[in-house]
Amino acid sequence: MKICVIGVPGIPLGKHNIKDPRLDQAHALAEAKKKVYAQVDVVGEDDALDADAILVCRDRLLDLLIKDMEFIETRLSRDPATDEQAALLKLQAHLESEQPVFTAGLGTAEWQALTGHGFLTSKPVIIAEPDEFADPEALMVRAFMGSGYICFLTVGGPENRAWPIRRGLTAAEAAGNIHTDLQKGFIRAEVIAFSDFIAAGGETEAKRAGKQRLEMKPYVVQDYDLLNIRANK
Repeated sequence: MKICVIGVPGIPLGKHNIKDPRLDQAHALAEAKKKVYAQVDVVGEDDALDADAILVCRDRLLDLLIKDMEFIETRLSRDPATDEQAALLKLQAHLESEQPVFTAGLGTAEWQALTGHGFLTSKPVIIAEPDEFADPEALMVRAFMGSGYICFLTVGGPENRAWPIRRGLTAAEAAGNIHTDLQKGFIRAEVIAFSDFIAAGGETEAKRAGKQRLEMKPYVVQDYDLLNIRANK
């Protein structure tokens, strides 16, 4: 996934590890040769349209809102269809209240009327305050958590790893992030909630306490679930 960073110092462009302390907690309880944080691509303002989320300092937020307002004004000047015009006017009022497109609460039909329009703030916008600049790693964790993505964990053996996925994916879809063959041959997922894993003191202890569940394809993965995928080879 991509996070666009605008006006926030200390976060260079390129690959960036999301150093969520929950993986550190898991690594202390599950023996593995290494730990692998979730990784994202940090991009600049020129790539904002293609990003999955935007992390922006408060001083630069207005610049993004103005660009979206200018786009709307251009579209309205071209006498769009009635349904598009109504959706644009709703967005215009929302932007004028200094709120991003993402929080406008448009319905499905309204978004369909705007198909093909590229609004900068139509994805999650996370506002960075100046007092957060001193800890860019924590700020990136917050940006990731607000981006519409979550992680699931696999633990033990070669590595303890956090896998980033879009919120709302099923266990079978999540398995495809590890390997496409796991999604194709998916049988079930052995799942332990992160809170149960920590409270029990490890994977084996959580199983002994009856905290492991067997979930089938439709199960929607929750943030930091521990997953062990069973699949046909």
